[in-house]
Amino acid sequence: MSDYFQAFEMSPVPAPGPDAVAPEPFRGIYGMPAFVTIPTSDLAASVDFWIHGLGFFELFSIPGRLVHLRRWAFQDVLLVSAANVPAQAPAISFSFACVLSQIEGVAQACRALTPDSVDGPRDTPWNTRDVEVITPERARIVFTAAKPWDPASQEGRYLESVGITPGVGRDDNEEHA
Repeated sequence: MSDYFQAFEMSPVPAPGPDAVAPEPFRGIYGMPAFVTIPTSDLAASVDFWIHGLGFFELFSIPGRLVHLRRWAFQDVLLVSAANVPAQAPAISFSFACVLSQIEGVAQACRALTPDSVDGPRDTPWNTRDVEVITPERARIVFTAAKPWDPASQEGRYLESVGITPGVGRDDNEEHA
């Protein structure tokens, strides 16, 4: 029996597949269950990079102090004005879900703005394709897209060996027990 639950109905992230379509940017107001706050010494340059490189939009701002950016529902970033930022990217990163068809576009847009800001895209052992971007604030941001499930692939075999398979969560196993 698996302890994993399928909960795609709660998420704005579509099920993986070659036809997966990204949801529209979400402009509604909600209590944010999680968000990232990133200090920046150049608020305007940071906003420009996040909007034109990473595909976020400005939800609201406090001029000269804070800009609340969003992409999909529950993908919120607060850029806050700061006197200085780290000279080197921190060891921590923050990941945002996307669909496969967006990965290359994010990589290209960020390279066009800051040529050395992008690493990847690359495939991972956990069945995603990721692109890592270092933003002007020196934040390490990863855009990650689930790849279609292929049980014959190396990733599919590994995930099945640890008890993870699509469409079979705890609820499904209990129904068939």
